[in-house]
Amino acid sequence: MLEVVVPEPVERALVVTAHPDDVDFGAAGTVATWVGQGTEVTYCIVTDGDAGGFDPDVPRSEIPRIRRAEQVAAAEALGVQDVRFLGYRDGELTVSHDLRRDISRVIRQVRPQRILIQSPDRNWARIPASHPDHLAAGEAAIFSIYPDARNPFAHPSLLQDEGLDAWSVPDVWVMAGPQPNIVVDVTDHIDLKMAALREHESQTAHMEDLEDRIRGWLTMAAEAGGLPPGRLAESFLRTQVP
Repeated sequence: MLEVVVPEPVERALVVTAHPDDVDFGAAGTVATWVGQGTEVTYCIVTDGDAGGFDPDVPRSEIPRIRRAEQVAAAEALGVQDVRFLGYRDGELTVSHDLRRDISRVIRQVRPQRILIQSPDRNWARIPASHPDHLAAGEAAIFSIYPDARNPFAHPSLLQDEGLDAWSVPDVWVMAGPQPNIVVDVTDHIDLKMAALREHESQTAHMEDLEDRIRGWLTMAAEAGGLPPGRLAESFLRTQVP
């Protein structure tokens, strides 16, 4: 049985994901919980989701703009005001030195006490959760947390040219991985989660069963945590980085 956690408030938290909408499918209820506790949350979205979308009448050149706007609106639905895009190509993400540097830059700028990332480990029970971009973003993010962002001699241009001092993130949450160890009860924030997801119209408008699907996933997580019937939860692997 997974541990049920009531997150303790922190001053700042950073979320790093591959695509617009990833955080809302995986963790919007938890983000809403953090925001409600007074945590200032920043999103770092690695790609513009330019390979996404389902409407053939929408020019592909418009997709990056559309998906950025959708993510900003979804963030606002949860009370998140700071959304940053790194501009990498959707579907082509690799764990490069440049990506590690760019995520490290955001970590040093935001200086979060907590960071939420995607799992670098494939979840064989939920293959769509392990999109190659998700795995690459998760691997690059954990490399950026340790050792890069905390090491003043890693990516030296960040300190020498940009004045960004090293920063250590002690509390790491990983979503969509194969071995979660905690759940967060998000029953009271399901409406906010659904509102955020519906802002991603290019991705969700065709899903007539969207809310049923989401409630099904959250119900399974709640059951894994031993929560009472009718409760909804999001699950994570949580670890501390010394």
